[in-house]
Amino acid sequence: MSVNQLPSKKPKMSEENVKHLPSAIPLPLPEAELADVVEKSKDWALMHGAAMRSKTTFSEDSLNFAPFVLVPTAFPRKQFLKSIEIQPILNELMHKVAHSREFLTECLQETIKVDDFTGRLFNIYETVFNEGVTQRACLGLLRSDYMVHSAATDNIKQVEINTIASSFGGIATHISEYNRYVLQELGHSDKLKNLPDNNALEGLCSGMIEAWKLYGNSNAVVLFIIEDVTYNICDQRFHEFKIREMDPQVKVIRRNLTEIGDRATLGAKKELIIDGFEVAVIYFRAGYEPGHYHSEKEWDARLLMERSLAIKSPTIHYHLAGTKKVQQVLARPGVLENFLSDPSQVERVRNIFTGLYSLDFDEVGEQAIQMAIDDPERFVLKPQREGGGNNVYGLEVREAIKRMKDSEERTAWILMERIHPPLSRGYMVRPGGSKVPEMVDMVSELGIFGVVLGDGESIWYNKQVGHMLRTKVSTADEGGVAAGLGALDSPYLID
Repeated sequence: MSVNQLPSKKPKMSEENVKHLPSAIPLPLPEAELADVVEKSKDWALMHGAAMRSKTTFSEDSLNFAPFVLVPTAFPRKQFLKSIEIQPILNELMHKVAHSREFLTECLQETIKVDDFTGRLFNIYETVFNEGVTQRACLGLLRSDYMVHSAATDNIKQVEINTIASSFGGIATHISEYNRYVLQELGHSDKLKNLPDNNALEGLCSGMIEAWKLYGNSNAVVLFIIEDVTYNICDQRFHEFKIREMDPQVKVIRRNLTEIGDRATLGAKKELIIDGFEVAVIYFRAGYEPGHYHSEKEWDARLLMERSLAIKSPTIHYHLAGTKKVQQVLARPGVLENFLSDPSQVERVRNIFTGLYSLDFDEVGEQAIQMAIDDPERFVLKPQREGGGNNVYGLEVREAIKRMKDSEERTAWILMERIHPPLSRGYMVRPGGSKVPEMVDMVSELGIFGVVLGDGESIWYNKQVGHMLRTKVSTADEGGVAAGLGALDSPYLID
């Protein structure tokens, strides 16, 4: 369904008509067995780096295990395979979208008037392209997120596609290993065949190594742009350590935006120099939200990097291609055909879109405004932000829409038809939680990682490289693990 195809009134999904998925193994577990396996699982997670720094008792010298689901959660095999197979098509699509200046400008022309953050990013984009792009090669490390939609014959629907700081590839790889361990520990080795292999960490690192090789200087480094305080440290370090393991020649350094602003310069050929290191590849794990930019210094640092010869993941145009507004415009009839020449590929991509609606000041926007007021629980209101915790749900959608319906602010948001995933039952294990957790109703979101490397004319490297599963209590709207609202999980494939 597209922005120009406004939906008819549908009955609300009730608890009775939401599908329940079977458990991977018989549940509940006997209390003594549950307590024993939870204790072992916590230690396994800590000893294998499936961990994060605490936001409440932060210390650089200590870790908590990352919240996890004890037993892997069921996911329809057919839909999992569909998500795997479509990722290279999405890689190509986003690469071409990022390289269409006309399309990005048209998509974002209203948004940048009222969304200061997106406007600042777009100004950098315009500056760099007006000056002439120094580095033509772009590295995309993407993650496309899905939920199974119970109301659409169990079809997967795309929640969003991430083009910057697509995290948890490192920890997710270890969570897949963890779930193998726990099934064996509980006496279900026969079920291991239903856990798909997950090489997300190696695949993402391979993309960075390929970009490093393309840069052509064996003495240059890979630069990770990090937050001032890094809570998700293990996931980032896994990438750093894996790169060194895969190619001992490659050195990784970590700097925040302020440090780049203070100490980075451009050389004679616009090579990026920081603390005596020439930078071949920049991997952004920060810079995707306003709080990462404290002053003009950080914005100057972002512009400096975009002007440089370093291969960036993402470039500023890749970053803009991941905004919700672009996602919404891609759902319009006839738009995908501008980027994908194969009609079957167009149909496959269109099939994963849920209803996405513009809130612009036109007939369609006015109809979308009225839909949201009439039936707010049917929709999610989304701004142009990454990182979780930014969306508006339920009755608050109506209040937000009423507040801004006569304001230009509304054009910075999109309205998305809410996905109703099937429920599963399981145990969520959190730091500081009970030694014997209770079973809860849960919903899951699948993320598929992709790597694409190319320039405006060609794509040289295009792969699907792995997956992750985030699961949350069914009553929670948001499910970000880093934001403290979800838990890491693995898909257990069912027919």
